[in-house]
Amino acid sequence: MTNLHFASALLPSGWADDVRVVVADGIVVKLVVGVAPEAHDERHHLAIPGIASLHSHAFQRGMAGLAETRGNMADTFWTWRETMYRFALEMTPEDVESVATLLYVEMLERGYTRVGEFHYLHHDRDGTPYANVAEMATRIAQAAENAGIGLTLLPSFYAHSSFGGAAPHAGQRRFICSIDQFASLVDASRNAIRTLGGANIGIAPHSLRAVTPNELAAIVPMAHGAPIHIHAAEQVREVEDCVAWSGQRPVEWLLEHAPVDQRWCLIHATHATPTEVASLASRGAVAGLCPVTEASLGDGIFPARDFVDAGGRFGVGTDSNVLVGVTDELRQLEYGQRLKHRERNVLSGGSGSSTGRALLDGVLAGGAQALAQTGAGIQQGARADIVSLDITHPSLAGRCGDAILDGWIFAAGGTAIDCVWAGGHKLVAGGHHRLRERARAQFNATVRRLLA
Repeated sequence: MTNLHFASALLPSGWADDVRVVVADGIVVKLVVGVAPEAHDERHHLAIPGIASLHSHAFQRGMAGLAETRGNMADTFWTWRETMYRFALEMTPEDVESVATLLYVEMLERGYTRVGEFHYLHHDRDGTPYANVAEMATRIAQAAENAGIGLTLLPSFYAHSSFGGAAPHAGQRRFICSIDQFASLVDASRNAIRTLGGANIGIAPHSLRAVTPNELAAIVPMAHGAPIHIHAAEQVREVEDCVAWSGQRPVEWLLEHAPVDQRWCLIHATHATPTEVASLASRGAVAGLCPVTEASLGDGIFPARDFVDAGGRFGVGTDSNVLVGVTDELRQLEYGQRLKHRERNVLSGGSGSSTGRALLDGVLAGGAQALAQTGAGIQQGARADIVSLDITHPSLAGRCGDAILDGWIFAAGGTAIDCVWAGGHKLVAGGHHRLRERARAQFNATVRRLLA
């Protein structure tokens, strides 16, 4: 049993003062507002709910910053992808665990308490399946356990190099599965997370480039009602190639041919038309936005204002993990809209509303839906995922209520995080994860060897 007392906390009903939270077995079992702390309570000034990164490729943390030298042609997502392939082809299961462990430590230090791991690095370096087909997924689960972050594992089905069932190329050999192999992988991945507290599993058809219509129809039932995530319309070339193949755009094709509903999360959906935006919102699917990665790769800017105005639900993911932080994604999301529309406070939701609060509320609900988490936020019956902020930070001084969120997201950033609890476990104190130094040392040794 853990007893926490916060002078102020953001609850689903809004801000509240003098909040006492009792945690048992990782769950908030009692929450009382307007009470003084008791003798054995751990006391903090301010609490907000932990957030989910709904889309991550953990292994890519190891190559962050390695694709920033211009080649002899225009650099795009497609040239970056070749660097990613080369890096992925060298990693052992031990390397993946080392890199993922540091990533998850960093996520917790920066306000994420759960990750949706869109996992497609499955096989040995020559493309041969490991004896345990879920060897790599098991390493991801171990990394989540090491760091203490909540995990939604999303094993990815990847079979082709482009639309229409094109044969995969050599750089993709570690990703490729047949339908039968994928069924075995999902079962083995389910077993890999069986003893990991608070973990769950979904499936992730990689994209319409990598999955044929028949394959998509075959693997969707494997979700058994769990989340289904898919990349869609990230790049203009992807849209053009999809039109050449099918006569339809990627989001348009999915909405017409796949059972897209509240279980689905369309990652990026960057190049969606107004009709697609309205239809996607009406289906109740989540738009999985990764603003930092989308900016890093030159993808474009999702029409977030139109989507939100249509009632669309969204969350954020760290994707390539080139920069990890709740505030980084939320700030980039809003700033992208400001650049697009040449206005300020675009996603605030209306006159007099806090942009920081609107963003946090949006990604809290969208992330919980996309990763099949009930009872999002600090409330009785919910998983105890809580972040405390340091009110002595200069960018939070003198602020209260939603102004704290605005100061945190748009001025303070990750440096204002004090403590983090995930599943009731206090993993971060004074801004430092308890595993930080060891995780960094192991990561550094791994990356030095990979780059030697």
